[in-house]
Amino acid sequence: MTGGERLLAACRGEPVDATPVWFMRQAGGRLSRYLALRESHSVLEIARTPALCAEVTVAAVDALGTDGAVLYADIMLLVEAMGVQVELTSTGPVLATPVRTRAAIDALRPVDADTDLGFVLEAIRLVRRELDGRAAVVGILGGPFTLAAYLVEGAPSRDQLGLRALMHARPGDWAALAEALTIASIGYARAQVAAGAQVVQLFDTWAASLTASEYARYVGPYARRILAAIDVPSVHYVARSAPILDELAATRPTVVGLDSRQSLTDARRRLGRAVPVQGNLDPALVAAGWAHAARGTDDVLAANDGRRGHVFNLGEAAPRDVAPARLRDIVALVHDRTAGLAIRPAHLETVDALA
Repeated sequence: MTGGERLLAACRGEPVDATPVWFMRQAGGRLSRYLALRESHSVLEIARTPALCAEVTVAAVDALGTDGAVLYADIMLLVEAMGVQVELTSTGPVLATPVRTRAAIDALRPVDADTDLGFVLEAIRLVRRELDGRAAVVGILGGPFTLAAYLVEGAPSRDQLGLRALMHARPGDWAALAEALTIASIGYARAQVAAGAQVVQLFDTWAASLTASEYARYVGPYARRILAAIDVPSVHYVARSAPILDELAATRPTVVGLDSRQSLTDARRRLGRAVPVQGNLDPALVAAGWAHAARGTDDVLAANDGRRGHVFNLGEAAPRDVAPARLRDIVALVHDRTAGLAIRPAHLETVDALA
């Protein structure tokens, strides 16, 4: 199987010749081609220039050997297209003017993805053409709660208190904001698929700050509408999602993304064997050295126990400073260990030459 075939089959719960691998935030980091481009281009310049975005995206596949090529983009590009000024800082997105009133919500601009985000779509077309099946193209979307959190809080927030208070105190305003984000996200998702995205991951990273009942009431219906509009395999990812895992499954993604703070074995038992999952190696083990990364990888594979429908990934984004060779070796290890889906006991005794 090609890498693209392998990833798509696993997302559908079909047999594969080995477990597919990709990493959240695999494009960028310490990849040599990316570092060279960063000497003369900002992050946003790369993301907004189709040729550069495609180059960085494909370079990650070439360097790491992954089965998926996640687009070098940012979920906040959609928010910008809605008329909100966003600055991407080292600590995360910062808004010049947060959206906290009904008037500001009503002023959010409708998005025409082809016009407003055409540079992303062209990058997808370039990546799809260049990879020619070697890896599946993974598009990205921000989830409704996470995008709303940035809009209301104005910057990264530890607990999204302002947005959660708005949900309870002004449910009509929350509904208007969530509806605007949902409509924009559906159009953007469909445009990414039309351009060539073969998998789309919905990153609702901060949604686990809600209780299960809050998620089901305030966010789940919007996420489900977005996911229903994606006619290729979809992945729904929320960090620290164990308490709301059943509610995530109820939004009916093709694949449920698992963070590293939960048991893959327990998650598969809760979700049922028929639901594909993605994850969930702890990035701290990757950063700790090869011996830790290798054993952690084996632990994740053992937890899956050879079941179909597993996409290997980290439970969170790849550490920015990790050596690309470490990620490449994890890909090779996963492919080797799961060839024919015959997981063998781990007995790696190795010196961490990359530490």
